[in-house]
Amino acid sequence: MKIILLILVTGMASFLAGCSSPPLALAPIGPGPAGRGSMASGGELEVFSKMVGRSQGNNPSWRQHSDYYIYDLQGRLIKHVRNTVGYYERAPGLVALPAGNYLVKARAKDYFWVDVPVAIRSGETTAVYLDKSWNIPSDADTNEVVYLPDGYPAGWRNSMTK
Repeated sequence: MKIILLILVTGMASFLAGCSSPPLALAPIGPGPAGRGSMASGGELEVFSKMVGRSQGNNPSWRQHSDYYIYDLQGRLIKHVRNTVGYYERAPGLVALPAGNYLVKARAKDYFWVDVPVAIRSGETTAVYLDKSWNIPSDADTNEVVYLPDGYPAGWRNSMTK
């Protein structure tokens, strides 16, 4: 009985310590080298956060990208993003932002929370891939890519921080 109690206490302590651990931090991500354009007056941000299940009443469930938060570099909340383009849509939403540097706090597949510094440039779109769905182009310089700790690509390295 003492062994079972010890295992339960150890497991609970590990669980609680994991919940209070700081989020994973990635290297800064910026627009890709192809310069995917943006119609916004500043630039745009697209975050492919962890997919989560949604349901309502007797309707079949569906999956969407989880919500995330955008902060300025002083830690002030700029925006809580409901990360969808439509009620049942799977695609993440595009967020128009003034050119500058921000911190995105989002959920990632196989991780709890991830802190991602992002650079927004006028006329360009910065994409962050935390759902492990992105395949980098075969001719891409892998040194220009930011990776999650398990080796999945998360976005293009911010070329202004090389």
